[in-house]
Amino acid sequence: MKSTPSMPTFYTIWFGQLVSTLGSGLTGFALGVWLYQETESVTLFAINILAYTLPNLLVTPFAGALADRWDRRRLLILSDSGAGLTTLAIWLLLASGRLEIWHIIATTAVGSAFNAFQWPAYSAAITMLVPKNQLGRAGGLTQIGQAISQLFSPAIAGALFVTIGLRGIILIDFATFAVTVLTLVAVRIPHPERSAEGEQGRGSLLGEAAFGWKYIASRKGLLGLLAYFSIVNLLMAFTNPLFTPYVLGFATPDRLGYVVSFAGLGMLAGTLVMSAWGGTKRRVNGLLGFGVLAGLSFILFGIRPSLALVAGSGFIFFFCIPMMNAHSQAIWQSKVAADVQGRVFAVRRVIAGGLNPIGVLLAGPTVDGVFQPLLEPDGPLAGSVGLIFGTGPGRGIGLLFSVLGVLAIAAALMAYAHPRIRQLESELPDAVVEPAEETARVEGEATPAAAG
Repeated sequence: MKSTPSMPTFYTIWFGQLVSTLGSGLTGFALGVWLYQETESVTLFAINILAYTLPNLLVTPFAGALADRWDRRRLLILSDSGAGLTTLAIWLLLASGRLEIWHIIATTAVGSAFNAFQWPAYSAAITMLVPKNQLGRAGGLTQIGQAISQLFSPAIAGALFVTIGLRGIILIDFATFAVTVLTLVAVRIPHPERSAEGEQGRGSLLGEAAFGWKYIASRKGLLGLLAYFSIVNLLMAFTNPLFTPYVLGFATPDRLGYVVSFAGLGMLAGTLVMSAWGGTKRRVNGLLGFGVLAGLSFILFGIRPSLALVAGSGFIFFFCIPMMNAHSQAIWQSKVAADVQGRVFAVRRVIAGGLNPIGVLLAGPTVDGVFQPLLEPDGPLAGSVGLIFGTGPGRGIGLLFSVLGVLAIAAALMAYAHPRIRQLESELPDAVVEPAEETARVEGEATPAAAG
């Protein structure tokens, strides 16, 4: 029997994930401040980012295969429980006076491995709980947690850091994981029906993990869309270890927190607009259109060392992110068979973020060895580009940000020029249909199912 979408169940799970994301944002910001204050090392800051990125990439393909094999609700419980225990481990080390830098890096890696199970299971579960015509709005709602975390976590964590300290913040985070697990215990997520694609992809865990790639590679539009996101994510990965040093180059830590929170307000606005609007009729157009706007915001971000300019362009950039992600997610959820979405979405996530470590690793050397020397007071570009960007400390980072923005715009325009991407929604039939559509299809009135 075909399952019926259950929006109340979706809202229950969404609320639990929202609470957990807010708690994780508090701890993430507080640990980042603690790590940078203890070491004053951008390299260690970047290594901790890699400690989260690499385990997530390695585990995600297998997590996706398990999301299609196992009960997705139980997998979400496992993911949140494991991440909560790693948070508790940090608290115990801190309370005993034994917390060291390598402890943070190690627990970050372990927590990342558990988090790898969360995204494919959650994304695939949404398809079973939300009507197809509401997937765009659901995509907006799922990102509200990130937006609220981006908006409130820095300011709240900064205040709590002074009043209750890092130990208190970590305990709050652990409590949010408990709330999340309780919401998952209270609901049920339907199992998807077996599709022809799902039957073809059955086999060993390694084979099922590889099936996700075969599924995407055989659909050129989805493969092209994935290549676009991989390029954009690589460009943005350069900014992760550079943003904090860039802003601290001309502002105090408290103003850094205000800027991050204001940028988070843009993400919150984007998620609210997307949740109410649902996106453009042709989702590819909305995705790439907001990709161009995001690139423009990054050009502005780097031009001048101005808090107002950084905050304003950051607001625009983070407004675009949920718009792009929700349009993309709705495309994938409607075009990929429900019973293989765990595997496909896991591979999609790995490929989309697979180049991120390269950006993180190259960011520092690229600035120090290339861009900063260009904009020293006596540098080669001081008399030309330097008239716009300025010269001296930090201006190389600003120039790099603007160059990344130009490349992001070029990537969006090239993606739109690719016919398989531009026509993806009309060329690739929907794989996820509503019960009424299923009846019509049996009677020969609906579009054919996606090819295997």
